[in-house]
Amino acid sequence: MLRVVKRLFTIKTRWEALLVIYALALGATDRGFHYVALYPGWGGWLLFLACTGTVFIAGAKLMELTRKDNGERRRKTDFPPSQMLVENAN
Repeated sequence: MLRVVKRLFTIKTRWEALLVIYALALGATDRGFHYVALYPGWGGWLLFLACTGTVFIAGAKLMELTRKDNGERRRKTDFPPSQMLVENAN
């Protein structure tokens, strides 16, 4: 039973990740507007930017985790260190 409940909270596809990012963005902008009302001026807007900036960080991580790995990687840092040694030896 616990396994069934755990599956409900697991993000498996990019579509689910996009829905979670959208929900995070709505909550962050709402919280940001509360900060702007509570702290008028630059302080409130900086807190607003901090709230929305965290959505970009979390969204990038969610999109990266749900990426289908087809073996074509973009950066050398994506490869494990053991493969880097093999490539450099050739």
